[in-house]
Amino acid sequence: MSANTRIPSPDQLEKVDSWGMQTSCISSVFRPSLPEQISDIFQTALAAQQNIALRGAGCSYGDASLNAENIILDFTRMNRILAWNPQTGEITVEPGVTLEQLWKYCIGDGWWPPVVSGTMRVTMGGAAGMNYHGKNNFKAGPVGDHILKFQLLLPTGELLHCSREENSDIFFAAIGGFGMLGCFTSITMQMKKIYSGMLEVYAFATNNFAHIIQEFEKRIPQADYLVGWIDCFAKGKELGRGQVHEAHYLQQGEDPFAMQTLRIEKQELPDSLFGILPKSIIWRLMKPIAHPVGIQLLNMLKYKASATLGNHKTIHQSHAAFAFLLDYVPNWKNAYLPGGLIQYQSFIPEQNAEECFKAQIELCQRRKMVPWLGVFKKHRKDDFLMSHAVNGYSLALDLRVTERNREALWQMAQDLNKIVLAYGGRFYFAKDSTLTSTDAEAFLGRDAIEKFESIKRRCDPHNLLQSNLSRRLFPLLNVVETVQPHVSETAL
Repeated sequence: MSANTRIPSPDQLEKVDSWGMQTSCISSVFRPSLPEQISDIFQTALAAQQNIALRGAGCSYGDASLNAENIILDFTRMNRILAWNPQTGEITVEPGVTLEQLWKYCIGDGWWPPVVSGTMRVTMGGAAGMNYHGKNNFKAGPVGDHILKFQLLLPTGELLHCSREENSDIFFAAIGGFGMLGCFTSITMQMKKIYSGMLEVYAFATNNFAHIIQEFEKRIPQADYLVGWIDCFAKGKELGRGQVHEAHYLQQGEDPFAMQTLRIEKQELPDSLFGILPKSIIWRLMKPIAHPVGIQLLNMLKYKASATLGNHKTIHQSHAAFAFLLDYVPNWKNAYLPGGLIQYQSFIPEQNAEECFKAQIELCQRRKMVPWLGVFKKHRKDDFLMSHAVNGYSLALDLRVTERNREALWQMAQDLNKIVLAYGGRFYFAKDSTLTSTDAEAFLGRDAIEKFESIKRRCDPHNLLQSNLSRRLFPLLNVVETVQPHVSETAL
């Protein structure tokens, strides 16, 4: 056992926060830089009778990468690009490589990540573990659809090679498996060929949920990206009103300045508004209106502007500016302090989406806990075992947490869960803060959970990998069974 991986003394423990800042824990945090160090930490934890949670950049809103009074493996130091083929667009990275590193490494050769989240801060290990999706899920699927293969280091010390052909059951379980089966030590992905650093973006206002769904369905055949913003304060015939952004890749030859727009500096987000106001202070300027009346007014003004000045307008926008809205204003989430926020995201089959989303917003309005932000996307199903996806739509709702509303907010989330499940909906572990084990079983189904539990016993027989989320949602994953892991003949 290495001296570098001993369990820290109490004064070496760290406070670790969720991305939503509404929950935290005290844990022993290790930051390995080599796979051998991970194996050493596994042995150390087993000897100390502690368990381990895996953490990338900590971008999960809730407790998916928290592990109270136990160990957290932070992978931010395992951030090397291992291989890159600019002819084919195939890239192999360590799990701590961020989405920012990824696009900056490839864009100059004319490639872009096929699926991106709303922030470029996520790590690719975290992306695979949560199987994140983007504004093009209806067309490109989740990030897992573009992962070709990976190496997975099991808590037993075995290193598995996994792909759709090799150890395929583990491949489809570990992607989206929220870090419960093993550690990704390398991930190989197929990037997307692009011919310009710009997208053609068309913006227009929508009147309500029925209208936005109608517009999405009409535009899906030709759009590369579609995303909607929802004013959650609107009522009556305007319930679900908002704005849609439809984006298209520029084809070869359409951008006469492609060599320039594919440069990193043409993608960098500006650090000020209008070249005057530093964006780093904007969240402080938001604090005086960070209350229901102020946010309602802000939503109304945004909608009025989108329905007039920004309606039916087409612009060229860089990939980074269109994709990474959560990075556009640094530290914007601090406006939710001191309580932080949760994001409640549900995925509803297309035939039920309008009625379900209306019922959700109406409940929030009746309880006087209206979401400050709503984001609307289209999705398709995928083949991953613990998938959140449906052939339908998702609505992500940002809800402020305060000391006074916390209990009532969690109760409202339970009531929202009942609505979602009644309409055949699903949930996403990277966003979740409030689900129960009963909710998880209701949307995943007992068969899928039992299959995951079986794979878990093979890969992690001592149940070394746990997290606050796994203990909350899957108590049977904590049952230790002495079962030898199955390893293919091709495993190293």
